[in-house]
Amino acid sequence: MGDDALSGDGAPVASEAGPDPSDVAPQTAAEDPAGDRSPLRWVLIAGLAVVVALAGLTGWLGYRAHQQQQDDAQREVFLQVGRQAAQNLTSIDWEQAEADVQRVLDVATGTFYDDFHNRAEPFIEVVREAKSRSVGTLGEAGIESMSGDQATVLVAVTVTSSNAGAPEQAPRAWRMRLTVQRVGDDAKVSQVEFVQ
Repeated sequence: MGDDALSGDGAPVASEAGPDPSDVAPQTAAEDPAGDRSPLRWVLIAGLAVVVALAGLTGWLGYRAHQQQQDDAQREVFLQVGRQAAQNLTSIDWEQAEADVQRVLDVATGTFYDDFHNRAEPFIEVVREAKSRSVGTLGEAGIESMSGDQATVLVAVTVTSSNAGAPEQAPRAWRMRLTVQRVGDDAKVSQVEFVQ
């Protein structure tokens, strides 16, 4: 009590100068919010930022891989439907003409379906009268273009034909461009053209 003054009754009186600086405990950097940031804290923030960036990149890459897988599957469906339609269109036998025409209609939609359906009966009659038989052999096929739920498929077909007047004709090479589009859960041909 060296510096403290005594009151008249002998009780100590606090000094107006404030507490002794030696009596106050020093603050550490962790207790001082305005002090320098700990290097550990910066490492944690940087690590968290890297984890977030990697998670975002992984998510994006996963989404792109899934999208590519869906596009590849759709491309394969379009190609298969185009090939099947070309096979159906070029393989007609007079002894089963109705079933052959029905196979064409089963993979058709839109104006192609309407046109082929409207001409089916006269076509069947001509094939039967001529005792015509054609067999298509598929060659190369590929997607020319694809956009959304539609693709253009190119198919090379070699067609061997015969009829009552000409038992075996020389094979003919055809190239077909088929527009295939998704209809509900299926894919169907909406347009067919022969190309040079």
